[in-house]
Amino acid sequence: MNVVRDVVRVRGLVKHHGQGQSRVRAVDDVDLEVPEGQTLAVTGPSGCGKSTLLHLLGGLERPTDGEIWLAGRRVDTLSERALARLRRRSVGFVFQAFHLMDELSAAENVELPALLAGRSRREARRRASLLLDRVGLAGRARHLPSQLSGGQRQRIAIARALANDPLVVLADEPTGNLDTAATREVLRIFEDLRGAGHTLVIVTHDERVAATADRLISMRDGMFVDDTRLAGSHPRGLGGLIGLEG
Repeated sequence: MNVVRDVVRVRGLVKHHGQGQSRVRAVDDVDLEVPEGQTLAVTGPSGCGKSTLLHLLGGLERPTDGEIWLAGRRVDTLSERALARLRRRSVGFVFQAFHLMDELSAAENVELPALLAGRSRREARRRASLLLDRVGLAGRARHLPSQLSGGQRQRIAIARALANDPLVVLADEPTGNLDTAATREVLRIFEDLRGAGHTLVIVTHDERVAATADRLISMRDGMFVDDTRLAGSHPRGLGGLIGLEG
C-alpha cells in the first residue's frame, strides 16, 4: 500500500516587503501541505501574494518567518549554496516569460539544468530527447527560441523544468503570454503531467488552467481565503524521492 506524504509543507509562513510604514505583508501566516502527485492551483487578484508564495516555495526568496519543508526536510534554513543546489536538483520552474536562453537550441535549453546539476552530457541529451518527445516538439529540437511560437516556447520551458525529474514543478502564470490555441497546448501538457503523478503548484488567473488542478486555493491580502478540492483528485504514494544535500 502506497503511503501519501507531503512533498511541500509550510507552517506559519510570512513574507514582508518594504520597511516601516511602507511594509507590506505579502504572505500572511499561511499553512500549506501539497501531497505527492497533487496539482495545486493558486488564484487571486494581482498583488495578493501568489507569486511571492511560489518564490518562497522554490527558494527564490527567503521567508520573514515560518518554516518550509520539502519531502520531509526543512529547507528555509539552508545556506545559499545548498539552496541553489536544491533548486537545481529538486525544483522545476515554469515562468510566464519562458526565460529560455536565446542563443541555445530547444534541446540545449532542456539539457541545461541537467548539466548544471552535474549530469553527463550524454545523459542530459538523452533526457532532453525524451522530454521533447513528451511535449510534442521532437521535431523542433534544433530550433532557436526565436524560431518557435509562444506555445512551443512554453512547452520547451515545461520540458526544461522536468529535466532533473524534480520533486515539484512551480509554474507562475504559465499561460499569461499565450493566445487561446497555445494555451490549449499547455493545458494538454499539464493534464498529462497530472495524469502521470507529477506534483505541481500553479499560480494562475486563468480558470482553464485552474480547472486542471486537484485542488484550488484562493488568496487575498497574503492569506488563503478559500481552499477547494476539485473533482477527480488523485493522491498517490511518494516514489523515487530525490535526496537533498545540505
